[in-house]
Amino acid sequence: MHGMYAGCDGLATTFVHSARMSHWSDELHAVFLQLNGYMNRPDLGSAFLAHADVRLDRALYPLLLRIGYAQPISVVDLAGLVGRNHSTVSRQVAKLESLGLVERHVAADDQRIRLLKPSAAGRDMLATFSKVRRRFLDKLLGDWTTEERNLLLDLLQRLATKMEQRLAAKRGGISV
Repeated sequence: MHGMYAGCDGLATTFVHSARMSHWSDELHAVFLQLNGYMNRPDLGSAFLAHADVRLDRALYPLLLRIGYAQPISVVDLAGLVGRNHSTVSRQVAKLESLGLVERHVAADDQRIRLLKPSAAGRDMLATFSKVRRRFLDKLLGDWTTEERNLLLDLLQRLATKMEQRLAAKRGGISV
């Protein structure tokens, strides 16, 4: 069952009720969509930037995060990770570079490929984002035990590893 509720800022948020769906994987997919929706909310990104006391275009925020996690990474691979087209990501990366947050380096094995990684200023900004994210999650999951948080993390890491292995084995075509 789906519904709406007013979030902490008075914004309507769609949620998936815990009623059982026809198959556990449908429920899992619904939860992933719900979490993805939260992670992609403009107000959440803006709030993180504000709490970090950082002035950065909100569209650049997820790119810098991905570059930090996946470094070194090409613009093509980054575009694939964030689900945007190559030319848009290339322009946004150029902005990050002009702000001194990202550096480009030539790939050792292919001189045509430029790899991205955070600059020293970018790493500092990412460290600030981490502090804000930790505070947010500490408050959000403050009533969870250490064991519950570790279990959640272990299971999500296991799922992410399985997905990565599946995608790596199917390069050139995803089999469902």
